[in-house]
Amino acid sequence: MCTGKCSRCIAVTLYPLALISIICNIVLFFPGGDIKYAKDGHITEEVKYMGGLVGGGLMVLLPAFYIHFTGKEGCCGNRCGMSLSIAFAAVGVAGALYSFIVAVLGLQNGPLCKVVLIWMTPFKDSDHSYLTDNTWWGTCTEPKDIVQFNIGLFATPLATSGLQLVLCAIQMINGLFGCLCGTCNNKGPL
Repeated sequence: MCTGKCSRCIAVTLYPLALISIICNIVLFFPGGDIKYAKDGHITEEVKYMGGLVGGGLMVLLPAFYIHFTGKEGCCGNRCGMSLSIAFAAVGVAGALYSFIVAVLGLQNGPLCKVVLIWMTPFKDSDHSYLTDNTWWGTCTEPKDIVQFNIGLFATPLATSGLQLVLCAIQMINGLFGCLCGTCNNKGPL
């Protein structure tokens, strides 16, 4: 596969991954679909870091646009464009890594929830893992099903950012080959 076609494939794959990260981060602001928790400031701390919106979203989406155009014939489909795609892919790697770290912290620390009458993060710094032992999930009384909500919506950006990280790293290698060998867009059918 030529480097230009590889760039287009990578970019087209990055678009939905970035969109999934953005959506997950936005939904995390509304546990149970209710805005009152966001209004009252009862949101898990890692949600406020916006790993999915900024890191896995915008910091991957913008490089994906450039990488997509690098793979096409024209002004960007050349050696210089491919060398710039390395820098853009590095921004994507940084964004995906940020999203990955925030998702890991969100899963590790657990959700902010109401325990009896106090809002706290009951699973943070505990000796047991709430991820493997669902008997502890009943500790959180409000918002309803917050533990499952947080696990699902932090695990999804964890997976998508892992894929984004791999794809952007592949684009960095692809960009290096494209810089050295050209994009082969006009070398006939492959």
